Amino acid sequence: MAARHPPSCTVRQLGWSDPKYGEIATPRRPMRLAGGYGSGLSLRHGGGEGIVWAVCDRGPNLKIKTALERFGLSQFENFEGGEGAKVMPRLDLRPVIAELRLREERVELVRTIRIADAQGQPVSGLPIPASGHAQCEPALDMEANVLEPDPNGMDSEGLAALRDGGFWVSDEYGPSLLRIDAEGRVQLRLLPKGLELRGAGYACRASLPALAVKRQLNRGFEAISLSQDEKWLFVAFQSPLAHPDKDAHEKARHVRIWRLDAASGDVAAQYLYPLDAPQTFLRDTAKGEVEKSDLKVSEVTALSDTCLLVLERGSETTKIYRVELDAGTQLPPEHLEEATRPTVEELSAEDSFPLPELEKSLIFNTDDHPEIAADLEGMAVLSPSRLLLVNDNDFGTEGAETSFWRIDFEEPMLR
Repeated sequence: MAARHPPSCTVRQLGWSDPKYGEIATPRRPMRLAGGYGSGLSLRHGGGEGIVWAVCDRGPNLKIKTALERFGLSQFENFEGGEGAKVMPRLDLRPVIAELRLREERVELVRTIRIADAQGQPVSGLPIPASGHAQCEPALDMEANVLEPDPNGMDSEGLAALRDGGFWVSDEYGPSLLRIDAEGRVQLRLLPKGLELRGAGYACRASLPALAVKRQLNRGFEAISLSQDEKWLFVAFQSPLAHPDKDAHEKARHVRIWRLDAASGDVAAQYLYPLDAPQTFLRDTAKGEVEKSDLKVSEVTALSDTCLLVLERGSETTKIYRVELDAGTQLPPEHLEEATRPTVEELSAEDSFPLPELEKSLIFNTDDHPEIAADLEGMAVLSPSRLLLVNDNDFGTEGAETSFWRIDFEEPMLR
């Protein structure tokens, strides 16, 4: 049962200015583009004081509906209703990692590191090739041409900074996990079993459970964190899997969280995070009906080897919960197997759920702080009683700006 009364806190917006990347003329309004470093945040254990690392996602992209209704781009009418299709207007704006410095009342951009293959060639934000084992989203250019998939493509959504200067990055496409060195070069990409990326410019290992490819389109790995000793890697899917099908995804209310051995990449334990009821996301319901499939997990941050903060959100409302991981909350190992029936997602729709689930303690709810921006995706623990949050501005394509929020609690988050 989730605790519903968050501890007292104060909220402050920190100063920040998005880098500007020009604009694209469209029939209805200019599409103004800006830097977007709000997909994920991470501190480096033992790193420099005031330094936070951030990651952007694949690059500017639009849903077909947005291209038609907001910008009047009628060339995309034939793609209306195409599941997962995205317009990518600036392919030169690729996945990057950013080093940020926290001042007392503002955040400053120190530098960016472009993610590259093992030879130093920048990766793209294009979808990876689909296969009989996995689907991937189609991407279109501004002339409505279907773009060729790229085995080096990634949708970088989460970040964990390592003591050696490198990073782990979570990717929504595969979904996959990428080990990246301090210069931004991909050293290894962990893929679900059965998925191949022929032509990738770095080493790939298909060692993750095969059921990972059952992620709902555009809902792969978004949340990632490291234990302080860097032995464990925690990753969460953004939403319930579409396992065995999309109908199961839409009805399910549990998100899978994995604890992996960071050295081998093997899954050591699986946990189930129960999403809140859709009607409890008040800022979202004020704008219309909210479905189970609208909810997502966008960030996890390890407070200890057995305690995580989980950022759960709709579009407008964001809630942050503390969860404890122990042997009693682990899922039986057969639920890592793709062939197991009924699946977790099928069971999740039942009123009487027969599997262990994580107990949640509410830490923070933006419904109590309406000044905070929508679409929060990044979270970093600055101290035992201080959080940093950031929204994803979608590269400014719909007019949003990045905003950083410092949350100071009256008591430590880890008890």
